[in-house]
Amino acid sequence: MSGDTEAIEEKIVPETLNLRANPRPVTRINRRVLIGLSATGIILIFAATFYALKSPSSTVVADKELYNIKHKQTPEELVSLPDSYRDYTPPVLGAPLPGELGAAVLDAEQRAGLEPVAPISSRLPFQTDHVTDMERAERIRIAQRAQQGRESSVFFQLSQKEAGGNAEPILPETVDVSGIVEDPLSPPQNDNDQTRKNDFIARGPDASIYNPYKMQTPLSPYQVMAGTVIAASLITGLNSDLPGQVIAQVTQPVYDTVTGNHLLIPQGARLMGSYDSVVAFGQQRALVVWQRLIFPDGSSIVIDNLSATDRAGYAGLEDQVDFHTWRLIKGIGLSTLFSIGSELAFDGDSDLVRAIQQGSQDSINRAGQRIVERNINIQPTITIRPGYPLRVIVHKDIILTAIKERH
Repeated sequence: MSGDTEAIEEKIVPETLNLRANPRPVTRINRRVLIGLSATGIILIFAATFYALKSPSSTVVADKELYNIKHKQTPEELVSLPDSYRDYTPPVLGAPLPGELGAAVLDAEQRAGLEPVAPISSRLPFQTDHVTDMERAERIRIAQRAQQGRESSVFFQLSQKEAGGNAEPILPETVDVSGIVEDPLSPPQNDNDQTRKNDFIARGPDASIYNPYKMQTPLSPYQVMAGTVIAASLITGLNSDLPGQVIAQVTQPVYDTVTGNHLLIPQGARLMGSYDSVVAFGQQRALVVWQRLIFPDGSSIVIDNLSATDRAGYAGLEDQVDFHTWRLIKGIGLSTLFSIGSELAFDGDSDLVRAIQQGSQDSINRAGQRIVERNINIQPTITIRPGYPLRVIVHKDIILTAIKERH
């Protein structure tokens, strides 16, 4: 008992127990090495900054000319010209002419047979008189009109009477207006001319008060009148890249317009038509017309280009449009890369490399421009999917036979 008591009394102190393993020792960089690397980096940064901020050298190195500029061949057109202004004899000018137009107005007065206005003394400073210019222009215009009236021929000439007893008309001779010059002294025309509006108001009414067309009665009781709307849907799709045919099917029966009792176009009849494959830039609707109507019993009738509309009645069909924007962007990017590559130059390039580069710049730029132009000229592609609902508007009366009478 005494031994057990001694063992209990000898307890282990908890602080001396290790619950975890000893960690690995940390390896650190030598402080001397770290200080040396930092100093070297700072020195390199100061050196790079000093070199970047250093002023450029004042000595300019002349570029080597790729072409011979000392000996140039003089064009033949320049050989016959004088060497300087001293060797050139200017023409002798006459007295100054009045007005702004000078010789042009004086020549027009002489051709019209008018006496020119007395010239202003050359001692006085030149001043423009608008009133005198307008009067001279009006005199020239009146004289030209009178001269045209004297020189023009009559519209009809008397000849020997034939069996009909009427005079033989001849066509008037063409008046030569090459000498008639628009008066530059006249004021410019006003786009907002009130005279035209007054003439429109003062214009007399049309003396004819009756419509030249008469009332028409239906030729047959089995008639689809103009203005009838036929409901249909596409069986085949449409792609405007190439011209082609398109087929649609009537989805609702059509009865005669007058009574509505006779079935004329049954549900299931087919429409044959074509579409316009030429698409303008920005166009989003396809132009479709129908030329033939085929009935379920095999009979058919040719119709006069009935236009297709959407369910709201707007002309044309609109579904999906591809403007080829991505292709245009790729063409522009390729052209830009070509231009950048042709403009790059380095100081170490030889003369041959520079000459080849300068010679290829124009060709590369033209090639890039052609690529962009071709992509721009690609017309949009309009696609109409099968099953697209549409309407057909009848613009001329169609005479058919009733479905019951065919069987």
